[in-house]
Amino acid sequence: MTDAARPTPTLIAHRGFAGENPENTVAAVERAAGVARSDGSAESDVPAGRQADWVEVDVMPTADGDVVVVHDAELSGRGGRGDSGTAVDRGLTDAAGLVWETDTATVTGAEVLDSGETVPLLADALEALPPDVGVNVELKNPGRGDLRPDEKLAGDALADRTAVWRPFVDRVLGVAEESGNDLLFSSFCEGALAAVRERSSLPVAPLVAESIADGLAIAREHDSAAVHPPIDAIRGTPFFDAERFGGGGESGGPDLLAAAHEAGRDVNVWTVETWYQADRLAAAGVDGVIADYSTLLRE
Repeated sequence: MTDAARPTPTLIAHRGFAGENPENTVAAVERAAGVARSDGSAESDVPAGRQADWVEVDVMPTADGDVVVVHDAELSGRGGRGDSGTAVDRGLTDAAGLVWETDTATVTGAEVLDSGETVPLLADALEALPPDVGVNVELKNPGRGDLRPDEKLAGDALADRTAVWRPFVDRVLGVAEESGNDLLFSSFCEGALAAVRERSSLPVAPLVAESIADGLAIAREHDSAAVHPPIDAIRGTPFFDAERFGGGGESGGPDLLAAAHEAGRDVNVWTVETWYQADRLAAAGVDGVIADYSTLLRE
């Protein structure tokens, strides 16, 4: 297929294009969607990239049971590397404590990455988006530490994990279903997806971290609309990690892209950070790129 004939993948703004914006904030989702802010600052502040087709956000509960948009369990946590290569604590926000053990006022008052923006309620993030932009809600944590991510469960184990997620999923659905946006719910945890499918007909997508076979099995179990693998799980690209995902060799493990497409599921790949990655993934036939930057896709 020529470049001209190749479909352009869906552009999904990872945490509201986290490479450009203070992640998971109202400002991030507005800028990703090309929405002008009330102070008139919006689109001119954004690199000359594309408006996102979808915006991805992470959610978890506060101690008061409110649904907030934040990625890290620890308000203060976020490891990184300084200029010298030594480990540093970047500090996600200026607050401290586990999100689900902290009251809503403290969480939503926490400043994100010294940006002047604070952790938003999911309702506020959704309200900031126009209805033509879809929302990928990643169910990050229901408020506890004993999760079983990236694992296909069955029987009592799946029932137990579904029960763990159910109260939080109910709260998330209660907020999200008030929006007029297309919605997709993703998670590394099968129990989260099972709870969504139990409570609604909205589409789900398993996030894959380690096991392609488990990810595809979870997708089949819950009739998912998509599968979200990491960039190095896509065969036919320079990024494919045969040792990690090849099942002992280049042809030994399942071809995630082929299997998902054969089952009628989209494949949206995370986390894409360069135009070269986006270009090679598009050539391989992925359906969407979950991207940190708005400038990665060819028009």
